[in-house]
Amino acid sequence: QVQLVESGGGLVQAGGSLRLSCAASGRTLSGYAVGWFRQALGKEREFVAAISWRGGITYYADSVKGRFTISRDNVKNTVYLQMNSLKPEDTAVYYCAAKWGAATMSFDYTYWGQGTQVTVSS
Repeated sequence: QVQLVESGGGLVQAGGSLRLSCAASGRTLSGYAVGWFRQALGKEREFVAAISWRGGITYYADSVKGRFTISRDNVKNTVYLQMNSLKPEDTAVYYCAAKWGAATMSFDYTYWGQGTQVTVSS
């Protein structure tokens, strides 16, 4: 069983930056791909970024490519999402998720965190 806890969300002005963290407990994240997803109020959850367990493969949604960077520290059992040049449309609850095996852009992740709110003001 893997427990995931997101942190780092908050209120930021458009153009600003935030770094989200996804800390795992229960077992090591080695071997697990991790993804970030988000859900805005009244909208469906959508894929944001994903990273392979070694960190060598990453995927990004077109809407965040060039602005967001996913990374991981397997020693600290933590995955990060660096978000730069934030826009009001990035406002959402951000979730991290983990699964054994290859990273994907789909929702087929086994373990999910509770989410952290990111609000970008214009």
